[in-house]
Amino acid sequence: MTRNATRRDAGSPVILAIDQGTTGTKAVVLRSDLKVLAEANRELPQHFPRPGWVEHDLDEIYTSVRGAVGEALGKARVKPSSLAAIGITNQRETTAIWDRKSGRPIHRAIVWQDRRTSEDCEELKKRGLEPLFRRKTGLVLDPYFSGTKIAWLLDHVKGARARAVRGELRFGTIDTYLLSRLTGGSEHATDASNASRTLLYDIERSRWSGDLLEALRVPEGILPRVLDNDAVFGRTHGAGFLPDGVPIASVIGDQQSALFGQACFSAGEAKCTYGTGAFLVLNTGRRIVRSKRGLLTTAGWRLGGRTTFALEGSTFVAGAIVQWLRDGLGIIRSSSEVEALARSVKSADGVVLVPALTGLGAPHWDSRARGLLCGLTRGTTRAHIARAALEGIAFQIHDLVRAMESDLGRRVAALKVDGGASLNALLMQFQADILGARVVRPRITSTTALGTALLAGLTVGIFSSLAQIERVWSEDALFRPRMRPAESRQRVAEWSAAVARAKS
Repeated sequence: MTRNATRRDAGSPVILAIDQGTTGTKAVVLRSDLKVLAEANRELPQHFPRPGWVEHDLDEIYTSVRGAVGEALGKARVKPSSLAAIGITNQRETTAIWDRKSGRPIHRAIVWQDRRTSEDCEELKKRGLEPLFRRKTGLVLDPYFSGTKIAWLLDHVKGARARAVRGELRFGTIDTYLLSRLTGGSEHATDASNASRTLLYDIERSRWSGDLLEALRVPEGILPRVLDNDAVFGRTHGAGFLPDGVPIASVIGDQQSALFGQACFSAGEAKCTYGTGAFLVLNTGRRIVRSKRGLLTTAGWRLGGRTTFALEGSTFVAGAIVQWLRDGLGIIRSSSEVEALARSVKSADGVVLVPALTGLGAPHWDSRARGLLCGLTRGTTRAHIARAALEGIAFQIHDLVRAMESDLGRRVAALKVDGGASLNALLMQFQADILGARVVRPRITSTTALGTALLAGLTVGIFSSLAQIERVWSEDALFRPRMRPAESRQRVAEWSAAVARAKS
């Protein structure tokens, strides 16, 4: 079913967005004018059975969804007949396999952060397969992605591979799992944004790749259908906390959803989401840009059979460095204190903090790099360290933007920002200064949830076009660069020298 096929006219239409993330689930209820009627959050426990292993219990994920949705709908006080559509966005590479008939998981989900398949990725590289994966998927061979996780589950859960071959099992990222649960097990589907993060999807041909499936020994029968983002993925059935028959009219991975929620519909437009880590995504339009600077090429979304592509770079530690200041060093009592503390000094006074607490992500991809705090003097205070921590977040984004500009052959004039740390005005101003570009913060900073809501509204006809969505998107704050270019270049040089030491 396609756009406009399922518009519901009973009452003022509202959209429910389910944002299932790594540490929790958020549910947001929005009107068609993008007024947020209510939102609710449920925390989600992570499980760490061994060093480097990270897992989620799928029943706990579903419980968090049920709780968040129930609370949000209760706060919004909307009639069930007013619920026009549901959009799902999700942590992307987290991998689940469950029984096709019963819906019971065969194992906990393996989270995107999990590193248990590092040796498997190295073995694939030794076999000379990385160029094949890079060419077809736009990704690097890394445990981050789903493919090697699927193979691990099939090889390490007793009887799983034989059951998969017999067609008894289903694989999915979290969007696919939630779709199955919310539709009473009737639907098994995903979208291009999630499929493109599996190491199994040919982004140029928009289909699962037989060559990659063979290389990872994954039976094609366990994979979901890949639908356009303006398709109805299914209808609610038997969920209990939702009325039956509501169209699930959008499924999209979280970072692509944020790109859509920021109305970055034209090639060259970019957004950065500042959360525990930071994710920079740039729309490249119909063009597949093969990065030479360590970035990922990915599907953004697919509307009407046409794919919009993107470049992506991620940093592993952004807001997490503020948590470390709080929990590791004890120099602040709550994360909200960091901006005021950093503002109490005019500069970092030569202190540089490289937040490589779990290695360096793009464009460096150095898992052996370690965090570095340098430039300390007898006059260094906790305020200087706090300011250097915020600047370290911005410097990492600077490196990603410059890498993207190199791949594109042109400058990025503006960066749209969202996520919790985007509310930190000191950080956003320094980001603008060090980039020499405008930084734009929207009125709604929960753009991950907003993106899937907008897509769902587009599917069911609440929004008629991308142009209409652009008109309802609105700016909250604009940060213009103030730093002199010579000073900016000096600060970047100091940062680059510190990064080199962190990697040595």
